[in-house]
Amino acid sequence: MIYIYSGKRLHEADSLTQALKLEKENLRERCPVISTVGAGGKTTTLHRLADEYVCVGVPVLVTTTTHIMKEDREWFLSGFSEEKIKEQLQKTGQVWVGEPAPGGKLGRLSDSALEKLLKWDIPVFIEADGAKRLPVKVPAEHEPVILPCTTHVLSVYGLDSVGQKIEDKVFRPEMAEILLKKKRTECVTEEDIAQLAASDLAGRKGCPETAVYTVVLNKADDEKRRKTALAVCRLLEEKGIRQVIVTGRQKS
Repeated sequence: MIYIYSGKRLHEADSLTQALKLEKENLRERCPVISTVGAGGKTTTLHRLADEYVCVGVPVLVTTTTHIMKEDREWFLSGFSEEKIKEQLQKTGQVWVGEPAPGGKLGRLSDSALEKLLKWDIPVFIEADGAKRLPVKVPAEHEPVILPCTTHVLSVYGLDSVGQKIEDKVFRPEMAEILLKKKRTECVTEEDIAQLAASDLAGRKGCPETAVYTVVLNKADDEKRRKTALAVCRLLEEKGIRQVIVTGRQKS
């Protein structure tokens, strides 16, 4: 399920592409470079977005400026080979590529390889942050790693964090204590999510001035979480952030 926040309400959307208004980029023949940051569903968001493009016949590249798990799918490639990437794009329409990294992960490609990929006339999606599978993150000084050419930044938060202790659900809880002025034994609130998402020291950190910034509230899998999402959306609107989408488990 995908919702767009507008007019104080959540409105169901047909796709992430529609919710992010990416059709307009296609009309302008401008290939987006989309970076995901934060926590709580970055990879899932990229999977969903990549699949939408592939379904309409648009090939996509997915890579990382940090690390991403290598999955047992043929379109996950270790190491940079233009020939193999082009061959796989023709076969499956998408390629997830990075350098081999410890722990079954893919790491950042070399600067020269990234530069080559970004010159190809296809959309590029980038996982630009890591959170060790936790639903909320406060970045350290060196994070996130967003390329200057990024056209869209998606800042992702898991709604399953609300009502749970900071120390259990937030990656880098020591940073959260400073930014939120709370103890790590306190619970994450709707206000905390909105504050982090609106902050230049958290969700908006490193976002290029020319990039479209969108908050993604993930795991809105039931009515209770959708109400939580709506409350966060309204708080974000008060902070001047109106580009918010809400995602949940896809319909079977």
